[in-house]
Amino acid sequence: MRTKYSIGFFAVMIIALTLVTGAYQLSYRQAKERSEMKVAEETKPQEPVVTAQEPATVAADGQALKEDCYYLMEVNGYVVVYLSDKKTPYEYTDIKCDGLPSEMQEEIRNGKYMEDAKTLYGFLENYSS
Repeated sequence: MRTKYSIGFFAVMIIALTLVTGAYQLSYRQAKERSEMKVAEETKPQEPVVTAQEPATVAADGQALKEDCYYLMEVNGYVVVYLSDKKTPYEYTDIKCDGLPSEMQEEIRNGKYMEDAKTLYGFLENYSS
């Protein structure tokens, strides 16, 4: 008789342990999903989406006049467009200098001159990904 009770008690303990483990796993998954959704909402990009028609650039503070010229210079490994004073950034691009031909890299390190906006955007269109 004692053996029957022992086996029954052991079976009840295993079932209870299985139920507790299942409940824990369910609550853990739900908490993890809520946490991931919260993080995804907080890190949602606030930057504008670049379409295929636009050159891959980001506007900066500088304003160009029609008679202005531009200079391409390297900043932190990327090509940046400066206005004629070589101090005011006009556009930051995603063009890496390492991906350009070596002659072009040297010209940009020295400040490559661009006469007008048409020439500038032609260059940016050719070398952006």
